[in-house]
Amino acid sequence: MNLVERAKAILLTPKTEWPVIETESGDAQYLFTNYVAILAAVPAVAIFIGMLVFGLGFGNALASGIVSYVFSCIAWYVEALVIDYLAPNFGGRKDLPSALKLAAYSSTAAWLAGIFQIIPLLGILALLGLYSLYLLWLGLPVLMKAPAEKATIYTVVIVVVMIVIALVAMLLRAILPF
Repeated sequence: MNLVERAKAILLTPKTEWPVIETESGDAQYLFTNYVAILAAVPAVAIFIGMLVFGLGFGNALASGIVSYVFSCIAWYVEALVIDYLAPNFGGRKDLPSALKLAAYSSTAAWLAGIFQIIPLLGILALLGLYSLYLLWLGLPVLMKAPAEKATIYTVVIVVVMIVIALVAMLLRAILPF
């Protein structure tokens, strides 16, 4: 898999790319090393540069970039676990390798839209990353074998669960002394 070609294909022709992805390995280490680790760095580096350029200091910029990167990488894996866990509830099959692929490749738009964090005033354009929700919706029936008519509610439940997890993580970060 060529990262640039995969990103281009999943963004421009997702309906034909999901069946191609379905035939590939869902090895977590391979996906992380060759896709997630690279694309998750886009918003992290953009945040670092943006904060540095706009005078928030090297230390704060670096810390923000690192935290963003680590959370993006963890979120990919947690999202895959959520997708896999919920699959039977929506007529799908439990298949962690497929869930890992789905979480990785559907996040492409969000990670790439993170480039707009370089200029804080353009940060609103990161909303283009919401296209990732469409990619997730399209991929659920293909990779998790959920009936197409249940893909919308499955997508909504995944998003709600991920939001709750993110809020709990932020709360823990705010109250714990590390």
